[in-house]
Amino acid sequence: MKKTDDLYKSLGEKRSIDEYFAENSDEMLFESVADLLNYKIAAEKMSKIDVINRSGIEKHYGYQILNGTKNPSRDKLIMLGFGIGLAINEMNRLLRKSGYGELYPRDARDSVIAFALIHHMNVISVNELLYEKHLKLLE
Repeated sequence: MKKTDDLYKSLGEKRSIDEYFAENSDEMLFESVADLLNYKIAAEKMSKIDVINRSGIEKHYGYQILNGTKNPSRDKLIMLGFGIGLAINEMNRLLRKSGYGELYPRDARDSVIAFALIHHMNVISVNELLYEKHLKLLE
């Protein structure tokens, strides 16, 4: 975690706020999980529908999560994270912000999910791995 003074210094050195956000997104506080998800979607230059389709979540429910009208389960957040293409540290930040536990590599199910994130797999591939290991699927 950077010191506040370092963040102010960075603000003064950047040519645009977008440059600052790109470099310091892990330091940013967001009002809600929906705000954080929407920031990540915009940062990746993706559309909401593409993220929802890639996540495997039902469209109507996905939009409700992204609009902040539904509080998603841990699995739904993980699925959206895969839809965005989050790195493992970003996924853990999303889970923490939502009040859920981070992916824990000693937990069999979490280790499969983390492996899939690290290896840039999609939700279908994750569920195939979970199924092979007789673990609960993402749903």
